[in-house]
Amino acid sequence: MKVVALLPMKANSERVKGKNFRDFAGKPLFKWILDTLLSIDEIEQIVINTDARDILKSNGLVGSDKILIRDRKKEICGDYTSMNLIIDDDIKNIDADIYLMTHTTNPLLSKSTIIDAILEYKKALTNNTNDSLFSVNKVQERFYTDKATPINHDPNKLLRTQDLQPWFKENSNLYLFTKKSFGKTNARIGLNPMIFISKEFESLDIDTQDDWDMGEVIIKYYKEKGLIK
Repeated sequence: MKVVALLPMKANSERVKGKNFRDFAGKPLFKWILDTLLSIDEIEQIVINTDARDILKSNGLVGSDKILIRDRKKEICGDYTSMNLIIDDDIKNIDADIYLMTHTTNPLLSKSTIIDAILEYKKALTNNTNDSLFSVNKVQERFYTDKATPINHDPNKLLRTQDLQPWFKENSNLYLFTKKSFGKTNARIGLNPMIFISKEFESLDIDTQDDWDMGEVIIKYYKEKGLIK
């Protein structure tokens, strides 16, 4: 099965200005996940849909046999454009059996996690059990509404958190789907998705300055332990 990775990348970002191209622990943020994707043999091509070709070039990134840089159409540019519209444009122009979508804001997502997800998804397609996959974090904590009303627990029956019914939070790290599944929902999550529990410390999605600071601390720790270069 031909696997194509979709890695959208825009010039502007609202809460952390220019984050995709800022130095993050020694290299531009986008390079962390891009280098991981490039190291995965199962991925045949990486498609970067962007409005920042010149910025990418200034960072030493141009198209290659494995990297296709696509200029984002004006009608799907902007901070309020649905990501599904960008994905739709890519899959209409790039053929694949499986599309893997991730973000530049997921620098800690590991090669092994991505490969495991691909293998699980291929099994699901072969067995016809699920049409898409998305990554989640398993959460067993006590939740309340803004009115302090308990949601998933009874304060009068104080269960241990490990005994609470687990909830699963979409972490925006990883999506796998086909052209057929996307066509049924016009979304990266199909009609019959499977969840893939990813490691908590890998699933940081850098959306705020606090996320950025935490990510750099984790990267520094990895480097000190010799887990990454």
